[in-house]
Amino acid sequence: MNIENKIATRQSYGEALAELGEKKENVIVLDADLSSATKTNIFAKKFPNRFINVGIAEQNMMGIAAGLSTYGKIPYVSTFAVFAAGRAYDQIRTSICYPNLNVKICATHAGITVGEDGATHQMLEDISLMRTLPNMTVISPSDDTQTKWVIEEISKIKSPVYVRLARPATPVIYEENQKFEIGKGIQHGNGTDATIFATGVTVSEALKAQEELKNKNINVRVVDIFSIKPIDKELIIKCAKETKRIITVEDHSIIGGLGSAICEVLSEEYPTKVERMGIKDTFGKSGKADELLKYFKIDKNAIVERVLQ
Repeated sequence: MNIENKIATRQSYGEALAELGEKKENVIVLDADLSSATKTNIFAKKFPNRFINVGIAEQNMMGIAAGLSTYGKIPYVSTFAVFAAGRAYDQIRTSICYPNLNVKICATHAGITVGEDGATHQMLEDISLMRTLPNMTVISPSDDTQTKWVIEEISKIKSPVYVRLARPATPVIYEENQKFEIGKGIQHGNGTDATIFATGVTVSEALKAQEELKNKNINVRVVDIFSIKPIDKELIIKCAKETKRIITVEDHSIIGGLGSAICEVLSEEYPTKVERMGIKDTFGKSGKADELLKYFKIDKNAIVERVLQ
């Protein structure tokens, strides 16, 4: 992991989308008047005839995307996560998932790391909402490399996909030749003292904690669960069998998110105690992203402290 080289996954998304537009002429991008923030403006400049700014009308945007998909287009729709999964939930459920249409919902500015925008814009329930929907694939990439792979890969899936993207720049974890597969996690290390399951922005925090713990002669493994649904049941069970403790960490509510998904797998397949680190049934607060990670105890130091307890 290159701690110095940081790129926001929303930036990676914008760049990948423009590259995908060159490869696939049926890719259409829709945005709800936030293209500078979601970085779909990169695509818009390159392919103005395939970009639609629907204005502040997120629910309408989902309906338009659903209609376009029935004509062989691959719509990528973007807005902040709170407006996509929140305001437009009914349209996603009824107009996209129920008829199983080929729409890619790429939601940026998810989690408390939205920062200064505060609780109203800090979407902490989107993974929970999206993974309960039939036909929906849910992806939460952790870095630039993974995001760029995801954006192209989901164009090959002919069904709804929800991609969760972050606002702040985070370390680049993977080399360009890294192999990924939807439905499979990525294991870092073979430590047996604990397994830390993480997703999105918390993966780099978990990897930093892993290094610090190694200096204390505590060997943990970190598993990047970027594919929330489908989830890597085999790897989860394997880690539960091979390590002493299971910890999950996420920039999301502990209710219904990654921690809940891990618990669901283990309760059915290999009952194991799971310690969930995340937002504990509360709304967010306004502040800088790194300050909020610390405040809600999902940063490197909090992970180290939990393992040491």
